[in-house]
Amino acid sequence: MMATERHSRRVNTETRLPTARERLYRRERQSVPAARAFTRVALTDWGMAERADDVLLCVSELATNALVHGVPPGRGFLLRLLPYDGGGLRVEVHDSGDGVPAVPQPDAGEPGEGGRGLLLVAELADRWGVSGRSPGKVVWCEFGGRGR
Repeated sequence: MMATERHSRRVNTETRLPTARERLYRRERQSVPAARAFTRVALTDWGMAERADDVLLCVSELATNALVHGVPPGRGFLLRLLPYDGGGLRVEVHDSGDGVPAVPQPDAGEPGEGGRGLLLVAELADRWGVSGRSPGKVVWCEFGGRGR
């Protein structure tokens, strides 16, 4: 697996916030646990352990969705972690695929194997959404500091 990382442990002197971290991952299965491990280290470094389980699960779901639905062959996805005031965190997954993800509507007649990832993200994160980029999209979620 090859990942490219850009981050710093320094604090932004203007805002006193930790500097954002990001890593680029290839389109391969090992990228999901690697993204989780990268996030775990960042949360530990930043002292953001309160909602670590929720954040790590959402990173797993967004990374998996990017690999399965958003990353064309030969491409990868970018995971960006952005701390903000009050101990909050924004998680972004950038991919170059088409389509806009949405929370699936329940189908009582035929429960499927997949499609629950965004339901988990919608439940665990304080906010989530999709933004456009060229090419592709950014699927993001936010976690406010000090619990929900």
